[in-house]
Amino acid sequence: MSPSTPMPPPLVIAGHGTRDQAGAALCAELVQRVRGLLPDVRVEAGFVELTPPGIDTALAEVLTTSSTAVVVPLMIGTGGHVREDIPEAIEAGRRAHPDATVVYTRHLGSPRGLIEAVRQRIDSAVGDWDAAEVAVVVVGRGCSVTEANADHVRLGRILFELGGYHRVVPAFIQVARPSVADALSEAYTVGARRLVIMPNFLFPGRLATWVAQQAAAWQADFPEAEVRIAGVIGPCGELAELVAQRYREGALRVRAAAGSPSYLAGLLLNGRRVVVVGGGCVSRRRVPKLVTAGAQVTVVSPFLHQSLEGLAEAGALTWLARGYEPGDLAGAWYAMAATDSPTINAAVAAEAEAQRTFCVRVDAAEAGTAWTPATGEFDGVTIAAIASHDPLRSRRLRDRFLAILAEEEK
Repeated sequence: MSPSTPMPPPLVIAGHGTRDQAGAALCAELVQRVRGLLPDVRVEAGFVELTPPGIDTALAEVLTTSSTAVVVPLMIGTGGHVREDIPEAIEAGRRAHPDATVVYTRHLGSPRGLIEAVRQRIDSAVGDWDAAEVAVVVVGRGCSVTEANADHVRLGRILFELGGYHRVVPAFIQVARPSVADALSEAYTVGARRLVIMPNFLFPGRLATWVAQQAAAWQADFPEAEVRIAGVIGPCGELAELVAQRYREGALRVRAAAGSPSYLAGLLLNGRRVVVVGGGCVSRRRVPKLVTAGAQVTVVSPFLHQSLEGLAEAGALTWLARGYEPGDLAGAWYAMAATDSPTINAAVAAEAEAQRTFCVRVDAAEAGTAWTPATGEFDGVTIAAIASHDPLRSRRLRDRFLAILAEEEK
């Protein structure tokens, strides 16, 4: 990090806390993995209960040396801790720092990476069984917030459609129904004799212990059924990356508190090389504007959107009908990573960074080095608007500016 680069806001990971030593150790391991993903960021952890320090203490500590911070709730669901306890702790932690900017991000939820981690735990427990004969009972915490319970039921449906299991039954360990025993009985009633229980928890602790106890009690009444219990999610790479992603979202909002973090400039691309990786819908919208600006545009993609074929046939752009390869950005002044693959987009952005080429990454704006504004033309004037991480707002603002200009010219 250069001396002129502002320090990124610290990250406080807000966990639940546990008396279980194994769970506490695995949580500490996760914090270390997140530090590895965010080497320039101070990463600390605070807890709602049981494990020190409290969230308010951890936050107050980082605010003694920073005027900003990002708090990421280490919670799968949006229950009472996410909605009440953590916000209250944040307010307590910033009480001595009233001018500090603290961004509280959304909870973890069940995005694709975490769902994949859950599937890996289930399939490991399935082992030598035929998945099509296995019923899966996926167990959530359960709370009084209907939305959180509904999200857990939705996860069960996703796992059913992705995993090819005989049946997936959602259950809850507390507050909500069905219970673990009820869900096992439901699966048993429809003929399942091989059952896998997936405790959808981040770390071992009291809840996972309760699941094992309730499963053992149920199986004692149904000895002909075979029950296996999958492992909890744990401090895996998917979880660490998700926490880092939530932090990046929050850090972007911290910078946006004083306006958009971007520096607006009009690029003069006439005669200069521009490379767009990806030939789909995003390219359909943006490539013609680059061509109109006089750029020497190269599109790298196995396919090309129908609306761009005419430009290629006319020689207005060069189409490399293949996938991206390292070195494709050589000599480019500007690049765009616009494929459906986050892995490929990340590779394009990394190559652009290495050779100091500004790059728009369409799937993860904060991971690029340039953003595309919402633009409009009026009587020789180009109007551009960038609302941090909110393209819909950018377009609304652009339209309002154009309407104002049109009204003034009447």
